Amino acid sequence: MRVNRARRNGAPRLPLRASPPPPPPLIPRVAAAVNAISCWYCDLKIYALNEPLFRFGRKHASIFKLWFSIGTGFGLTALVGVTSILIWQLFISSDTRLSNLVGSLLFGFSPSLRISLSDAGYLFISTLVSVSVHEFGHVIALASEGIQLEYIAVFLAVLFPGALVAFDHDLLLALPRLTALRVYCAGIWHNAVFCAICGLLLFLQPVILFPFYLQAESPVVLDVASPLSEFLSPGDAIVSLDGAGIHDVQDWMDMTAILDKKILRNSSDFHYFKGFGAVDSRKGYCVPNALLEDSKNVQLAKNQSVCPYDFTAFVKIHCFDPSNSVNAVDEDGDLGRRENELCLNTKDIVNLEKCDGGGEVMKNGSRCMCSEDESCLSPVQFPGLMWVEITYSRPYSIECLQYKSSRLGSNTSDAVEQTCGGTFVFVGDVISMAHSVQLTEYRPRWGLFLGKYIPNKLEKSLICTFHVSLALVLLNSLPVYFLDGESILEVALCYFTSLSPRKRRRVQQICVVGGTLISVLAFFKIMFINVL
Repeated sequence: MRVNRARRNGAPRLPLRASPPPPPPLIPRVAAAVNAISCWYCDLKIYALNEPLFRFGRKHASIFKLWFSIGTGFGLTALVGVTSILIWQLFISSDTRLSNLVGSLLFGFSPSLRISLSDAGYLFISTLVSVSVHEFGHVIALASEGIQLEYIAVFLAVLFPGALVAFDHDLLLALPRLTALRVYCAGIWHNAVFCAICGLLLFLQPVILFPFYLQAESPVVLDVASPLSEFLSPGDAIVSLDGAGIHDVQDWMDMTAILDKKILRNSSDFHYFKGFGAVDSRKGYCVPNALLEDSKNVQLAKNQSVCPYDFTAFVKIHCFDPSNSVNAVDEDGDLGRRENELCLNTKDIVNLEKCDGGGEVMKNGSRCMCSEDESCLSPVQFPGLMWVEITYSRPYSIECLQYKSSRLGSNTSDAVEQTCGGTFVFVGDVISMAHSVQLTEYRPRWGLFLGKYIPNKLEKSLICTFHVSLALVLLNSLPVYFLDGESILEVALCYFTSLSPRKRRRVQQICVVGGTLISVLAFFKIMFINVL
């Protein structure tokens, strides 16, 4: 956001001075401008803060001038650095890692069209706070130089909130150029410092919450919706996902993203056959032959495997010798030497021994670990769907606590494990699965889930505010129309070059037009890379 440089028709100029002495006790008031309201834009002009902020800035003028002089160095460095990196990334380098990094810093997530109502609320509030911090920097910088405000305006353009400060721009131009640079760089500087404060609070969050919350070893479920609502309940802790330990919320999201990418790139671990589905040769279970005799054959209808409710299609696979890959896939690309497809209940399968080659034990140099009275079966999966094992625990549930107290001293570890947790299989879209559950890493010290949402809301607010404030730093560091970078560039050209006014305006116009086009192209490139 930028300070307002344009004057409205008929708006009187403030009878202000730029002289160092403090202002007189009575500050002249200006004629109040009317609040603007239209179909796409409305604002609220605030005059009550003019006098208190002006007195505060003048009272500590020497400290603020030093503070904003540091900010001037940061602003000029950001103008050159951010613009150079943007040009290099857009026209020179083909590496997408920097674009991914910028996208994650700006958005905090991969930008997409899917955004929840609560996320929109966090974004709206974070924008208001970050913009207020930005404009507060401009206001205090103006006050420290002896320039009064006309008003502070909070506006809503379409659906995007913002703010601006209006002042006598001609008076600012009459002052030394370094003074104007301090004013224009103040907003960027305050947003950068605010980012650092948010980052520090996030880093110290466990220490801050320690008197009131315990940090759990695994993320705890706060709320759960479909499709995981039939398996998990609030208070459950997610221990592992597909065999990988889950220690915090980020582990949960990272692991689901890895699984989703595995589906999208059609990993070589999947062997498709007859158009029905795919067999993942890395997922296998040693199923007793007695259980197979009671199973039902898969019914084939319309080129799809159909199993009764709560049953999943499996196919037999034989031991795989790493030295002889032809044992896994036949000449037609189908899974080699497979038996009839079978329908089995996942609850009976999930706790059986694995024969996927991912374990530490191998049998006769092959990946199978099943005994002679067992068969290695792998689930049949369909495009876009993933077979995922989720292990959970509920150690603080009433049933588990009662069972532990009743069995105290007895050797019932297996029974306690079944009562206080378990493992289930989810087959479906892993991204929908990941977003269907709300997790936290903190457990209240007193009371059952008393204030359970506070750590999550605090963390999400700080993260969102950090990203929005950083976005304001990056955007206002670029020479773009209607942003601070345009004004910083204008004053910098006057301060550091000896060009004539006509040449300065031409150079400024070229830089601003080019900077605006480059910024738009870079934005769409980042969006395109992160969405894909």
